[in-house]
Amino acid sequence: MMRSGFWLVGVLTFAVIVSAVAMVYIKYETRLHFGRLQDLRAQRDAIDIEWNRLRLEEAALSTHVRVERKARYELNMFAPRFSDVLFIEDGSHGR
Repeated sequence: MMRSGFWLVGVLTFAVIVSAVAMVYIKYETRLHFGRLQDLRAQRDAIDIEWNRLRLEEAALSTHVRVERKARYELNMFAPRFSDVLFIEDGSHGR
């Protein structure tokens, strides 16, 4: 009987040590994953800031006034005069 009591104490001691080591390992893994999560959140925030900056830049570059100015002065484009417009009528609509 005494021998089985030592056996039981040894097994329980081993179980406590294994569970303590497992808890330390899980805590370590949790800290690693939390650090990675913080890095990813910071990266996401930086990407969001860049995206908003690019949207503002796109809005500034695509205003009608800016596009028309580029068309007129850099590409030498102009709105056609009424006399330059040719209207073509399709006679098949009435049939």
